[in-house]
Amino acid sequence: MIIGLLTVEIYIPYSHSLKEKRKMLNKIKDRLKKKYNIAFAELAYLNKWQRSKIGFVTLNIQKSMIEKIFQKIIQEIEENIEGEILQKEIYYF
Repeated sequence: MIIGLLTVEIYIPYSHSLKEKRKMLNKIKDRLKKKYNIAFAELAYLNKWQRSKIGFVTLNIQKSMIEKIFQKIIQEIEENIEGEILQKEIYYF
């Protein structure tokens, strides 16, 4: 089994409170969890209003399948977020 970890750092300029940021992150989390069967966690900037680093974990026997899932996740985030992705990294274990 191969474990894949995707970390995405997001800038959210229109968020004016932690409540707004978490509402947006929960919407993303719920949609992606249903669609791709992944685990989600907010990794950094927990007390920052306009910034977040989130992580997604999945596992599969094929690295190519993990890469496809992560590319789809990145695309969905870019299309549905009111902000921009600052950095994204993929790790395999």
